[in-house]
Amino acid sequence: MLQENIDYYINPDGNFVFTKEYHLKRGYCCKNKCLHCPWHYGRPRPGEQPKNK
Repeated sequence: MLQENIDYYINPDGNFVFTKEYHLKRGYCCKNKCLHCPWHYGRPRPGEQPKNK
C-alpha cells in the first residue's frame, strides 16, 4: 500500500508525484522521465553537464 509523503506527494497542480523511495522500492526505471527518478533517466546526472544537441 502506498503511503502519502513517503511513496508519493500531491503537487500544487493536484498531480501525484512518486518519490525516490517509491522508485527504489519498485526496483526498475519506467523510462517516463520521472522527477525523482534515482536512475536519472532522460536527465543529466548530478554534476554532469547537459549535452548540447
